[in-house]
Amino acid sequence: MARDQQAAVLNALDVAKTQWYHFTAIIIAGMGFFTDAYDLFSIAFVTKLLGRIYYTKQGAEKPGTLPPNVSAAVNGVALCGTLAGQLCFGWLGDKLGRKRVYGITLILMVLGCIASGLSFGSKPEGVMATLCFFRFWLGFGIGGDYPLSATIMSEYANKKTRGAFIAAVFAMQGFGILSAGIVSIIVSSAFDHAYKAPPYSVDPNASLVPQADYVWRIVLMFGAVPAALTYFWRMKMPETARYTALVANNAKQAASDMSKVLQVNLESEDVQIMEDPDSKAFGLFTKEFARRHGLHLLGTTTTWFLFDIAYYSQNLFQKDVFSAIGWLPAAETMNAIEELYKIARAQTLIALCSLVPGYWFTVAFIDRIGRFPIQLMGFFFMTVFMFALAIPYHHWTLKPNRIGFVVLYSLTFFFSNFGPNATTFVVPAEIFPARLRSTCHGISAAAGKAGAIVGAFGFLYAAQSTNPAETDAGYPPGIGMKNSLIMLGVINFFGMLFTLLVPEANGKSLEEMSGETEE
Repeated sequence: MARDQQAAVLNALDVAKTQWYHFTAIIIAGMGFFTDAYDLFSIAFVTKLLGRIYYTKQGAEKPGTLPPNVSAAVNGVALCGTLAGQLCFGWLGDKLGRKRVYGITLILMVLGCIASGLSFGSKPEGVMATLCFFRFWLGFGIGGDYPLSATIMSEYANKKTRGAFIAAVFAMQGFGILSAGIVSIIVSSAFDHAYKAPPYSVDPNASLVPQADYVWRIVLMFGAVPAALTYFWRMKMPETARYTALVANNAKQAASDMSKVLQVNLESEDVQIMEDPDSKAFGLFTKEFARRHGLHLLGTTTTWFLFDIAYYSQNLFQKDVFSAIGWLPAAETMNAIEELYKIARAQTLIALCSLVPGYWFTVAFIDRIGRFPIQLMGFFFMTVFMFALAIPYHHWTLKPNRIGFVVLYSLTFFFSNFGPNATTFVVPAEIFPARLRSTCHGISAAAGKAGAIVGAFGFLYAAQSTNPAETDAGYPPGIGMKNSLIMLGVINFFGMLFTLLVPEANGKSLEEMSGETEE
């Protein structure tokens, strides 16, 4: 009898029609990813400006840049915080419930964004240290949103459109990317218009107006706005019925909670749902988990790790690619705020043409062709395009061929988002048992952020020219852009191989995938 009632509760969720609340949940859950993408792209925009403000030396031929260790810390510390947050909140989401810790992540993000813009210090080192401190806690909140938002959306959704709903939450990153570019463009153009300044080569001192210090602060702080606006609605979301029924063992409460927000036929009976005793027995660090889900967890962690190495390294030296193909003039030919404007404009154009469409192609097709084919296809084309860029790299740097370079580079971003960037987020929320779902998603996401740290720190150095005279200030010679692109191609190829360990969840219920319905 109890098992019949369990099946009735879960089946009602699986066959529920798509309703307005599903779309509301996408927006509420997606704000964390909006902030994540906004933070990642906005800090990449303002690092050049930070270098000019705090590290320009009097009489130098070129404007100042962040020293390598400072640049790595500013760009990478939020990733370290995100990794810690994914593990911590992933575990808490299973122990305490998704809802109980969901609001904490949003509060951390709002406070982290605001505090980052208020970074202070009497010396440049002090400002950078406080900025890194606040960005770590911003990352910690962002990290918590990964397992919680993915798990909540997967447990709310019906099995027919579950992939699209989870992917749509992740696709909110696209709006975060665009917003980072648009806000940077608006703020920099407004300040550049209000406070005219000559290029650095004409007058080094006058090229940096005192008001430029407000520009980067405003850009970073704006990320708090959309997250703060959704806090109230996030707090009103009930606990997911699957957690309440399968983990808390309270079918009556599960039925009651879902009836408040979804039009589903759930009988609110006071029964206790009993799981399969054998299924209940195994935890994360057991032989039974290793037998049932060990290869699955290996597949989700390795593919996310390998993908994020490639993805985050591309983002970090994207502005250097633009310089190589002539989209960005030499730094000394612009004033400080103008440089921010042109970096933001170039990256926003790439995002609009390739990144954002890729997200929504995944949303449109993930429940039609499946997760596995999309991920395999994405890794395959990223590998092909990386080698196509790398092997004839000198050819692409010649002026007549620069547009071709940009097209291929854009296609790698398109297939990263219509590919593993979305699917590595979706799949871990579908294939593990309810009591371990948030934890396993957090572990998978943390592996991804470990890859992001490798990309952020490693390729910051690796992409430097092999000629010591052509490296950025303070950096040792690297392996060059061509060899860096070859390495990324190899990494993507291995991502394609490890995708073979990831099961297909398309059209199946969460309980079918996790084995929780087995007798």
